Amino acid sequence: MPKKWNILPLPPLEFTDSHPELPVAVAQLLWNRNLRDQAQIDEFLNPDYSQDIHDPFLFRDMEKATDIIFKAIDKQENIVVHGDYDADGVSAAAIIITGLRKLGAKNVNVFIPHREIDGYGLNFNTIELLRSQKTNLIITCDCGVSNTPEIALARKYKIKVIVTDHHTVPAKLPKANAIIHPLVKGEPYPDKGLCGGGVAFKLVQGLLKKYAFTHSALPDGQTFEGFEKWLLDLVAIASIGDMVPLLGESRTLTRYGLTVINKTRNLGLKKLLIVAGLADESGQPKRGAYDSYAMSFQIVPRLNAAGRMDHANTAFALLMATDEKEAESLAAQLDKNNVDRRKLTEQYVNEARKQIKETNQENNPVLFVLGKDWPTGILGLISGRIKDDYYKPAIVMGETKDAINGSGRSIKEFSLIAAMQSMPEVFLKFGGHPQACGFTLKTKEHLEEFKTKLIAKAATQTANVDLTPQIAVDAEVDLDEVNWKLYDLLQKFEPFGQANEEPKYVSRALTVTAIEPVGQDGKHLRLMVKHNSHLIKKTIGFGLGDINRCSENWKQCLKPGDKIDMVFSIGVNEWNGNRELQLTIEDVKKI
Repeated sequence: MPKKWNILPLPPLEFTDSHPELPVAVAQLLWNRNLRDQAQIDEFLNPDYSQDIHDPFLFRDMEKATDIIFKAIDKQENIVVHGDYDADGVSAAAIIITGLRKLGAKNVNVFIPHREIDGYGLNFNTIELLRSQKTNLIITCDCGVSNTPEIALARKYKIKVIVTDHHTVPAKLPKANAIIHPLVKGEPYPDKGLCGGGVAFKLVQGLLKKYAFTHSALPDGQTFEGFEKWLLDLVAIASIGDMVPLLGESRTLTRYGLTVINKTRNLGLKKLLIVAGLADESGQPKRGAYDSYAMSFQIVPRLNAAGRMDHANTAFALLMATDEKEAESLAAQLDKNNVDRRKLTEQYVNEARKQIKETNQENNPVLFVLGKDWPTGILGLISGRIKDDYYKPAIVMGETKDAINGSGRSIKEFSLIAAMQSMPEVFLKFGGHPQACGFTLKTKEHLEEFKTKLIAKAATQTANVDLTPQIAVDAEVDLDEVNWKLYDLLQKFEPFGQANEEPKYVSRALTVTAIEPVGQDGKHLRLMVKHNSHLIKKTIGFGLGDINRCSENWKQCLKPGDKIDMVFSIGVNEWNGNRELQLTIEDVKKI
């Protein structure tokens, strides 16, 4: 649907005058991101690992958690790390297990739930299984804070439980032995935006710090700082993959983590970079340093594909692989899973669009789609695409013989998880964030009640809200001024992500000189444009030729000589050793 372009105001003169060392373009971007004081600016532009990483023992339960773990290691108790099936949860599990083994734990295993069989988080069957395996300690990562009854059962069986999580905190906390979670009420830990992998890293950091009180080095002689920093590649992937705000400590961890990825020692990650086409056969980056874009669109989807199409154990095994042939095989499997995932998602997105039209839902405040035996692993991808199509909360569900599972994506104006917390009676289980959720209905008969209640909530909360989707535009520029100097300034803002979106610019009254459909079925368009001179600029509009996604059929309504306004971001396109600026179209309007 058509978008509103919100051009952000220029910073006041007193702000730019007080920071004469900053180029105007940089000062404007900082102001737009609400970075105003010198300490914030310094941390953002020049993150310092020695200064900007918080003491893990600021978590109020860190002392308890590390005591429990070291006692379990000393007694060689059976420890199970319970992860999740996405890139964040798998990375978090790999971080914790790598840390535990480095510190001498011998009996450490992982449990990654199957998305369709086990669902999200702990469940009673898993607790029974772990009890039968004589588990002494469960450490959750990227889950657990909503599993009050399951943790109560584990405690009944004398199994200790440490929760590490970052998801929305329920009204009633589970009675775990320790909870490491930045959002728990009263938690003093200063960074509230850590992802699951970030929280897992803080636990390992706490273990290393405690071990260092009585030891000068790790059991194998490696330094504490060296081991800790080599874990940052997985922290960066987790943070980018889970789309947490890349500010404060999360930004520092991710910035340093991207540096580690460029020289990673993780064998599985190296092989995945190769099959994704980002690295050559020797493992060296093909197109300069890896950035957040490469991780977000090439690596994270392949790690996620394991849990969507089969079992996330494949992704976990890859991140823990020590054998070259095994790592190559696992990376190839994830690559195939990702190809299959893309094809299947496209098929069901088209079916979802058709269902919405046939059921006349376009004007409803929430969109619902129900598919027979649709794979649970891709429901979130479908709901995300539908949400983007209509800029409305979208719930996509898969009905099986026994249950209805669903996944939702929402707009920033409506919190899905808050709405769901107001109607727990309709769910067997649920969890998530304000703009993303997953759930299982209590029974199939609860479907209409769920739909009615959620529509009523959304209608009330968005009644007086302008729901026109908006694009935040950092500045209006002359296209001829878009050059390598501007691009180099923008690199100071990497890594891009939530709360630090890639800067977008608008140029007006551009003249189209050529139009070229590209990609499969011509779903993308390459536009050649010029502005106030003879200089021709090459732009690419991903999806701009897809009539199912665009408000206009741009392939038919644009022709050379037309005038357009264009919102775009600035990147680099590299091929065959050549390197050129690439302008990626965010939106376009014919004038």
